[in-house]
Amino acid sequence: MNHASFSDIAIISCGSLSIELNHLKQEGFLDTNHLFFTTPGLHQDIPKLERQLINRIKKAKEKVNKVIVVYGGKFCYVNADNPTRTMQTIIGEQGPGVVRIDATHCMDMLASEEERKQIADEITGGDQVWWMTPGWIKFRHQVFKGWDKGLANENFPRHTGGAIVLDGIGYLDEYMAEHPEEFLEYCDWMGIPMQSYPVSLDRFKSLLLEKVRQLMAQ
Repeated sequence: MNHASFSDIAIISCGSLSIELNHLKQEGFLDTNHLFFTTPGLHQDIPKLERQLINRIKKAKEKVNKVIVVYGGKFCYVNADNPTRTMQTIIGEQGPGVVRIDATHCMDMLASEEERKQIADEITGGDQVWWMTPGWIKFRHQVFKGWDKGLANENFPRHTGGAIVLDGIGYLDEYMAEHPEEFLEYCDWMGIPMQSYPVSLDRFKSLLLEKVRQLMAQ
C-alpha cells in the first residue's frame, strides 16, 4: 500500500473509532500529532454532534490547514428536523482544506458493503446481521445512551444472524477474556449472540490515503 504523510493533516473522528485510529498512530501509519475525537454515540444527539464537530474542526484549523473528517455520510448524521442538511453540507461549510472520508458509517470504513455481505453469507447463511466495531463495545453506554431493555428488544432480535464485530485489532477476544461477565451481560441485553470477525485495517488505510491525495491535489 502506497504511503503518504499525515504530518501536516489533522484527523477528526467520532470517538467510537479512536481505538483503530490510535492503533494506526502507534504503528506509525498515522504520523500526525493532531488527532481530535468527538464523543462516541452522538448520532443520537444531532445538535450536539454538529456543535462538537464544528468546534473540533475550528481547533484543528488553528494547527494545520488540512483536515480529514472520519464520519460516515449516510447514517452518522440524520437530521429529522432538516432532512436536506447532511454531513456533507456541514463539511462544505467549513471552507477549503476540509474533506470527509468516503464511507456510510464506521462499519463501512472497516469492510465494504460487498465484504459485509460475504461475511454474513459465510457466518450466518445470509441472515440479517447487526454490525458493530470495537468502539461499540468499549463505549457501549455512550453509543446506546438512553436505550432500555424494551428499546433493545425492538431493535436487536430481528437480526437473526446475531451481532458481528468487525475487529481489526483483536479487541473483542481480549475483552471476552478479561471481562467475560460483562460480555455475557451485553449479549443478554441485546438478546442476540455476538461474535468477532477479524478484518485487516487495509480498507480504512486506503480510505484515509485517498483523502490525503485529494488534499494534496487542492
